Amino acid sequence: MEVEFRHETWPITGTFTISRGSKTQADVVVAILKRNGHQGWGEAVPYPRYGETVAETLAALQAQTSAIAKLTSRDEIAKLDLPFAARNALDCALWDLECKESGTPAWASAGLPAPQAITTAFTISLDTPVAMAKAASAAAERPLLKVKLGRDGDRERLEAVRKAAPRARLIIDANEGWTSANLEEMLSLCAKHGVELVEQPLPASGDEALSSIKRPILVCADESAHGPESLEGLTGKYDAINIKLDKTGGLTPALALAKAAQAQNFKIMVGCMLATSLAMAPAFFLAPFADYIDLDGPLILMRDREPAITYAGSLMQPPPPALWG
Repeated sequence: MEVEFRHETWPITGTFTISRGSKTQADVVVAILKRNGHQGWGEAVPYPRYGETVAETLAALQAQTSAIAKLTSRDEIAKLDLPFAARNALDCALWDLECKESGTPAWASAGLPAPQAITTAFTISLDTPVAMAKAASAAAERPLLKVKLGRDGDRERLEAVRKAAPRARLIIDANEGWTSANLEEMLSLCAKHGVELVEQPLPASGDEALSSIKRPILVCADESAHGPESLEGLTGKYDAINIKLDKTGGLTPALALAKAAQAQNFKIMVGCMLATSLAMAPAFFLAPFADYIDLDGPLILMRDREPAITYAGSLMQPPPPALWG
């Protein structure tokens, strides 16, 4: 099997900000696998929060080139010494390659129902209350908004967004930015404004307070949730988990996590990093397990790759086979 790895940058429309910082471009790693005249590819986002960088991810993939060229099964990827983002790119590339070789779509290979259009959340980047209200007003007719919080002034931000988009359903992502001191106050405020779910209010290393308070709305683990092995530590603290392929190491382990989480009565969000339609495509097939979909990465970019997933507002069509799967 021939292998190729590359770094791509995709400019963001404006600036995208969360509690940990801002960015103006999405940096992705693409893995390309070729065999018997067919090509499969996958895209991943190395995330510094998890100790992964683009340079280190590419270096790790290149160091394992010989082993990767000999892969015969997706299950073998977990045995390689690779960051999770690298595993994701490889796993998705191998899924795509197998689909192209067999002519069988990914959903059928995974034993899933045929894909249908789904509604994704649309993200409102963290900013001043005035700026966030403006962004929310422009997106007010979208059915589900995901609001980034996690800094001083969150009360004013949330109130401004709710006033600007009174009919939209809201979910909040604090990105570990709240504290045990303001947790109950902020959850109560969210409930007051009809917020359905809050992602990762506390740092993953200090989220024990969640087990000792009444949670008036759903609390979702993101930075605290990785593979199936992480579920045991989430019980009693979280009501939902955010499954991202870059955290699990690909679609194969993500499917296992979704099934395990569902069996343990966790609500499920399918999320993404900032990336193109190529990264969204495999995650799309987790939709049958999901209570919430957050796959709006391409909507935040200035441009997407071609072919791309079609979005009509927040309605997301299944990935075209020429793109992936």
